[in-house]
Amino acid sequence: MVQLSRICFRKYGNFVDNLRLYVRGGSGGMGLPRLGGQGGNGGDVWVVATKNMTLKRIKDKYPHKRFVGGAGANSRVRALKGERGKDKEILAPVGITVTTDDGKIVGDLNTEGDRLMVVKGGKGGSFHSFFEPSKGPTKHIRLDLKLIADLGLVGFPNAGKSSLLTAMSNATPQIASYAFTTLKPEIGKLMYEDYKQISVADLPGLIEGAHINKGMGHKFLKHVERTKQLLFVVDVCGFQLASKTHFRSAFEAVQLLTKELELYKEELVSKPALLVVNKMDLPDAEDKLEELKEQLQNPDEFSHLLPDDMMPKSCITFRHIVPVSAATGFGVDRLKSCIRKSLDEDAVMETKAIHQDRLQALRSHSH
Repeated sequence: MVQLSRICFRKYGNFVDNLRLYVRGGSGGMGLPRLGGQGGNGGDVWVVATKNMTLKRIKDKYPHKRFVGGAGANSRVRALKGERGKDKEILAPVGITVTTDDGKIVGDLNTEGDRLMVVKGGKGGSFHSFFEPSKGPTKHIRLDLKLIADLGLVGFPNAGKSSLLTAMSNATPQIASYAFTTLKPEIGKLMYEDYKQISVADLPGLIEGAHINKGMGHKFLKHVERTKQLLFVVDVCGFQLASKTHFRSAFEAVQLLTKELELYKEELVSKPALLVVNKMDLPDAEDKLEELKEQLQNPDEFSHLLPDDMMPKSCITFRHIVPVSAATGFGVDRLKSCIRKSLDEDAVMETKAIHQDRLQALRSHSH
């Protein structure tokens, strides 16, 4: 057991989702005063979204994490206009947000081939600068990776998210049963008969107090932002994280998960959500499921079960509540079709909204 946890932790230690880099534009080339020659501009530095790239690779390949544009050529008698310096490209994974050191967003790279200039090269020397070139500006930037998936699994450790993902898809996460199980985001693909694929991200387990950054809380919540919908997973019989913490029923688990998301970023709670009630193979599961459904229909009547500061401001209305057993496979196919239905409905709505906007735009042009 100890052995396994060590492997998993080591595996997590290698997962990098934020990298700070030093970037500098190339210096401009010298001008040539007696012939009015202009030095070449320095090269720019770009970040380019590339397939199969990871931040860990960048870190390993460029331990100094310095990227500098090429210098512009000096003006010479034979080449009065100095050649421009070469641009430097930083190949980065898809799904990156580039920010400044103080967190201002410079831009997003969401699809392969997206490019973003992070620093411009210095100007070559010319008549206006008394033929003196300028140095390339320098800055620090951060590459922040957010996984992009259709669905994000949200649940406390041991709710059975990893085994659910395995049952639903062809991902084979490493599963261990200690309080903090998924230590590296796993993305599973759900395949459908008509070849449609839906990606599901199982993110490191949330722990009560994740918004205060306990465990990997914040790292986890950051990834939830980019998923289209949320899939809450709770153990029908409730759970207890450790001997010192309170036992929580399935209803309380739903409220605590909602509260965690709300405290991190209120908009997360407005994402469409489905609820999976796992471990239906356990004794008394049916009764507990009925109890949970009743509590979710009248959450205010049961809010006394949790201290005030643990109840979310608004309760989530789930589109579907699906009982499953990841262990026996019960309910898994129904869950897959509910997920598909929910995502398809949203896609239709989105297309309608885009058409509406286009019509509006056409109408306003014609008036």
